[in-house]
Amino acid sequence: MTSNSTTSETAALEAHARRPRALLIVLAVICVATLVSPPAGRTSWLLEVTPGLLMVLWLTLAYRRMPLSHWVYAGVFVHVLILIYGGCYTYALTPLGNWAKEAFHLSRNHYDRIGHVALGVFPVFLAREVLLRKTPLVRGGWLSFLSVSVVFAFAAFWELLEWWTTLVVAGDTGTAFLGSQGDVWDAQWDMFLALLGAVVALLLGWRAHDRSIARVPYPSN
Repeated sequence: MTSNSTTSETAALEAHARRPRALLIVLAVICVATLVSPPAGRTSWLLEVTPGLLMVLWLTLAYRRMPLSHWVYAGVFVHVLILIYGGCYTYALTPLGNWAKEAFHLSRNHYDRIGHVALGVFPVFLAREVLLRKTPLVRGGWLSFLSVSVVFAFAAFWELLEWWTTLVVAGDTGTAFLGSQGDVWDAQWDMFLALLGAVVALLLGWRAHDRSIARVPYPSN
């Protein structure tokens, strides 16, 4: 590779990085502000938000060798905001969920349902893009099927993780993290909503995702 092409590639990567870097800075400020004194306590915040922050860390470290679309970075940003809001209050006690419960005469605070729909909506594009980059898969039915399958498998694993955490973490915090609110079908609902979110998101957003992918300056090696 010539010096000029290397410089051009570096400049393109830097230009592409501006938007995700800005999102990262905003997210860092929000994390610091909400972690100072969250209403539900720092343990709840850390349990709910840490998995999302680990994903952000991985995306940051992998940027040079695997830059992704702005569509994916924006989705991860919104998803982590949803996690932060749930972690601040616990999903069963979020003010937004309590408002909806009163306004629409619901039987429970359903903010956790929003969280599990988000678990399908946003990660499915990350899975799709990584599969396109790192496997021989091409756009089509198998790519969509496997993208949704990855998300559904993670949603099922998350239910196991909630169960294990509830067994290990003390009383109220563990129960709040589980978030079942007395619903015996909570785990099944959560997995179904993640599956539904992933399918609907792909049906509605794959074209926009492809357009965003087309603007990614892929490294030459």
